[in-house]
Amino acid sequence: MKKLQQGFTLIELMIVVAIIGVLAMVALPQFQTYFQKAAYSEVILAASPYKSAVEVCALANPLNDCDLGVNGIPDTSVSTLVASVNVVNGTVTVTPKVAKGIVAADTYILTPTAASLIVAGTPITAWGSACTNTKLC
Repeated sequence: MKKLQQGFTLIELMIVVAIIGVLAMVALPQFQTYFQKAAYSEVILAASPYKSAVEVCALANPLNDCDLGVNGIPDTSVSTLVASVNVVNGTVTVTPKVAKGIVAADTYILTPTAASLIVAGTPITAWGSACTNTKLC
């Protein structure tokens, strides 16, 4: 009488566990980076109202008059991941809180085009953005 196989051998199970371990080892760092980028999107989004306010301010004033709390630019920020927002001469700098893998040094900076710095009433046609941590942008 022939005995039928009833399940998996120990070596087959060990191979499956090893494959799952290698896949997890590769996937976890990628997932952590994705998680940080998702959290950093809130920091980028926090710059939006200031960007719009600077664009409106630049239509009536030279950009060196577009600072935080002046000419319609709000002076408060409401966000769970933003520590502070600063606007100087139309340049918006957002500093995040230390949370979810983001540190305070991971600032986000929006700079208006150089042409709009010259004359009041010149619309801002382009913005330059920069992150101190390029993995997050």
